[in-house]
Amino acid sequence: MSSEFFDKVFDRINKIDASSLKNQLKRLSGELAMMETVFRSIQEGVMVIGANGCLIYANGAAEHLLSFSADKIKGKPVSTYFGDIDWNPMTDVDWEKTDGEDWSHLLTRELELTYPERRILSFYAVPMPDADNTSKPNALVILRDVTHERDQEASALEDERLNAVKTLAASVAHEIGNPLNALNIHLQLLARELRNLEDENKENLQELVNVSKNEVKRLDSIITQFLQALRNSKPNLEPGNVVKLIMETLDIMRVDVENRRIEIKVTGISRVPVVMLDEGQIKQVFFNLIKNAMEAMPDGGTLGIDISAGDAFLKIDFTDNGMGIPEESLGRIFEAYHTTKTKGTGLGLMIVKRIIQEHGGRIEVSSKEGEGTRFRILLPLAERRIRKLTSAK
Repeated sequence: MSSEFFDKVFDRINKIDASSLKNQLKRLSGELAMMETVFRSIQEGVMVIGANGCLIYANGAAEHLLSFSADKIKGKPVSTYFGDIDWNPMTDVDWEKTDGEDWSHLLTRELELTYPERRILSFYAVPMPDADNTSKPNALVILRDVTHERDQEASALEDERLNAVKTLAASVAHEIGNPLNALNIHLQLLARELRNLEDENKENLQELVNVSKNEVKRLDSIITQFLQALRNSKPNLEPGNVVKLIMETLDIMRVDVENRRIEIKVTGISRVPVVMLDEGQIKQVFFNLIKNAMEAMPDGGTLGIDISAGDAFLKIDFTDNGMGIPEESLGRIFEAYHTTKTKGTGLGLMIVKRIIQEHGGRIEVSSKEGEGTRFRILLPLAERRIRKLTSAK
């Protein structure tokens, strides 16, 4: 390299005085502060993860979305603190071999988090090579909350299924309802005639009539559920006591519970917060869930009903020690016509979910085959609703 080049470099260095250097540093500091303000103000979470898997930087949105403090885990492996997230695809990618559509496909992820609240997050990672591009690059991870979008998609899909249910229910009610009523009347007349019949086959005929009446009753129950799905009535919300409704439902089902040798344990808080609810609809929810639990324990068992309250929701857990739900069915358990029972209609849990959603709540299910199932209902507290209305004024 010629001495002329070095002369120019030294000449430039000599021309930088203390004042000029101070101004340059001040400008760089201002730009850094501006970038920090931008990152702090955007809604998307921004994280920089080193090639070694340790956290280098996280903005406020990332801290909020993942519920952590960047100061506490900076410089530490992110996998230690976020075990539910597979960070390896974001830090182990050979960036030199990835480009275009393949690259973006590899580095896009979606994950549903349940703590401290339910969120669906979209992860998108891009490389951050160093200045000389000689070492393995860091990963810039962009986080976006897509819960609302995914819930809307799920709601649209459920509406589509519900419309199909309505069409079928209307057809079934019209085509089967009237003939079924006529058949039921004729069976009652036949049973009355059999009482006066003196014949050696009387008992066999009576048994056949009883079987037919039971089948008619079962078909009538199916049609009733179809019509419940068809009506889609909005709840008439009034202040209500959940424990009172649970006990009333259990009282209605007491004989069936005893015959099936089911032990029911109601536990939880003594003073239950007020919930805005439609008593008839919520009792239908409790009835369906208790009935499902009993059918999952054909040889008897235990059903636990636990009630607890948080800052915003009342939580009601229905936990049985029955057969459990196959893993492949868990994701479809609330779909119309999907059932794990031989004589089920596949409408009961769909109706339960719709009622809970129309009350502003949600229902969750967890299960393990051979061990049992837990349905969890979350209903918004009345006080929370009032606070929201007050703050909106």
